Amino acid sequence: MRQTVITGTGSYIPTEVKTNQDFTEHNFYTEDNNPINVCPQVVVEKFKKITGIAERRYVAPHLTTSDIATLAAEEAIRDSGIDPETLDMIIVAHNFGNVIEGTIQSDAVPALASRVKHNLKIKSPHCVAYDILFGCPGWVQGMIQADAFFKAGMARKALVIGAETLSRVIDLYDRDSMIFSDGAGASVLEYQEIPDGGSGILASCALSHSVDEAYYINMNKSYMPDGDPRVRYIKMKGRKVYEYAIKLVPEAMKACLDKCGVDISDVKKVFIHQANEKMDEGMIQALYKLYGRRDIPEDIMPMSIHYLGNSSVATVPTLYDIVRKGRDEKHELNQGDIILFASVGAGMNINAVCYKV
Repeated sequence: MRQTVITGTGSYIPTEVKTNQDFTEHNFYTEDNNPINVCPQVVVEKFKKITGIAERRYVAPHLTTSDIATLAAEEAIRDSGIDPETLDMIIVAHNFGNVIEGTIQSDAVPALASRVKHNLKIKSPHCVAYDILFGCPGWVQGMIQADAFFKAGMARKALVIGAETLSRVIDLYDRDSMIFSDGAGASVLEYQEIPDGGSGILASCALSHSVDEAYYINMNKSYMPDGDPRVRYIKMKGRKVYEYAIKLVPEAMKACLDKCGVDISDVKKVFIHQANEKMDEGMIQALYKLYGRRDIPEDIMPMSIHYLGNSSVATVPTLYDIVRKGRDEKHELNQGDIILFASVGAGMNINAVCYKV
């Protein structure tokens, strides 16, 4: 039998560290452009208690999203040992294209996947490169798409990347700006002949809710009273996103597990989008509750949000790369482990993939 197997991973973690203390010099405003009359130090301390974020990473000024996507891709290709000329697909998940330092304008022509292919010096015209816009779940969705192309007989090898430089689209006068960060993660997927019970994608699930939920995460003007209304920044209705995720992401994860007949007790790790510590913990608790269980394993959920922040599409592949390569002291993976990838983000979109290592 053939299954979609991850044969290599890579990530790029930016070098510029931005601590919570750096934000205490900011003046924050509400959505109605009214000043938040609370000491910034108090705002920052409350933020850490809710999100778990102590620091985040920003890219150096000379780098773009396609640059860091390339760096993660190069590592994944080396790790897999494949000849990049044998790739059939390059899928790059992002949200804002390349945003040059000092600007707020998105540049996605040509597509970031085309730029990555160019940077990798892949000559084969049969390697099709395209971008995917699916909010924070973009990398997981790229995995789902690659798996579908494999099963349709249209491809055998794919490079799936999630990369973002959110530091260049945040409103520094908005408290939510402290959540976001930059980063890139990549995986090489191959459709391989494997023995029964071997590694590979076991099932997937994806959902989009775009009625009342469509604009929970959107682009809008700065909260600063005198801000230029023509310049747009990433905005989030935090409470709405939280309520949506807590209710619907666990249901999608369970639906994915049900598709392949895997019980929650057989899942070793859940690699969930690093959005907010409290939200992620809430989603895990809700997932186990769907199975009538309250005994949640302490080591079920690796987390990187405390020191990397929320890098959108890059959070899941980066975290998986860190754990897979033994760079997380608290977590490890072994052959045969069943894991779950899951994410939620703008759209609003949800997805999950059950995978056997």
